Amino acid sequence: MNKVFLIKLIASAALGFCLSLPVQADNPDSINRIAASNFGIDQAEIDSIRSRMQEAVDGEFIPGALLLVGNSEGVGLLESVGYQTPAGETPVDEQTIFRIYSMTKPIISVAIMTLVEDGLMALDDPVEKYIPEFANLQVIDANGNLRPARNIMTIENLLTHESGLIQAIFSPDSELGKRYAAELSGDYSAREFAARIGALPVYFEPGTAWHYGHSTDVLGAVLEVAAGSTLDQVLEERIFAPLGMDETSFWVPAEKAGRIAEPHYGNMSDNTVPRKMLSGGGGLNSTTEDYLRFAQMLLQGGQYRGERIIEEATLDLMLEKRIGDEVSRDYFFYGNNGDWGLGFHLQPTAGDANGPHNFGWRGIGGTIFVVDRENDFFMLYMEQKRGGPRAPFNNNVAQQVVYEALGN
Repeated sequence: MNKVFLIKLIASAALGFCLSLPVQADNPDSINRIAASNFGIDQAEIDSIRSRMQEAVDGEFIPGALLLVGNSEGVGLLESVGYQTPAGETPVDEQTIFRIYSMTKPIISVAIMTLVEDGLMALDDPVEKYIPEFANLQVIDANGNLRPARNIMTIENLLTHESGLIQAIFSPDSELGKRYAAELSGDYSAREFAARIGALPVYFEPGTAWHYGHSTDVLGAVLEVAAGSTLDQVLEERIFAPLGMDETSFWVPAEKAGRIAEPHYGNMSDNTVPRKMLSGGGGLNSTTEDYLRFAQMLLQGGQYRGERIIEEATLDLMLEKRIGDEVSRDYFFYGNNGDWGLGFHLQPTAGDANGPHNFGWRGIGGTIFVVDRENDFFMLYMEQKRGGPRAPFNNNVAQQVVYEALGN
């Protein structure tokens, strides 16, 4: 299937169904509704997308979901189906609170790059400059044998997931994965967690391979050290307050608990209970309306409603392909079809590995966001599901149908 067609379909789904939101005096509604026809999406396409989303709800794969497509002019497609929880009492809408898991990572990466802009750190800084436990790195082999690392882990290695850090759930049978499972359990602060993982060996020489893992959790601790503040305060100052993202947080206040989405399948923690660990790798909760502000800022080159979060040249740097010929793709999610920037996936949208590319990331709980500057749109898909039977509609299908709709 043509990837441009898929991107366009995702955009149309999001644009089709627009809901009216209450406007708050101190935080104006971020959803400016425009016609789906601005994206080349017609009513028949919208009805088809909604029907496919509803199929997943009717089959009890998910309680509810939301798909949105917009650009710098506004939101043309906003389709929501089903309910926030299996109890079926409150419909999903733009104010439903989702655990966004790894969609936390791009927020952390942007925050890191704002510190680079301010001269508070550099991409080639050694991680041990901020987290001393990363000095004297060792590499572990398949048999559990250790040897001194030849390369120094840098901030750039963390941003590109070329650090040598992994995650137990993605390498459960490896010797390092077993050590992670045994030695990283517990509720630590971001700084404590980084210290513990820094004392463990790495899976490979930093800079030589791509592997998903705890790199962005360590970046969260680096942010705290470099900025001299806790991670939640750093994000509030540099991203959330300027964008008006007042519904995005590491835990949900008790008075908002009735808006939290819950799954049919999968064990998801109680996100109303504060924890020591402010996970830069996957700890945030957010709403569609809130995350839209972040996505639109990225589409608009780093600014939103007069607030510049990051310089356009810095964002362009983040979107440069970083997996060179010397970097192993053995563990890369997309094989040879895509690439990785400084904190974002880079997926080709026209069937050509050289680009153009969209960028974004997804969360293990079923959420995803994609920004496509070439086709001038962003999309958000929000659901809560972790495991269980394969659903007829999910974040992969959401991308597919949007690109198809845009391509028609």
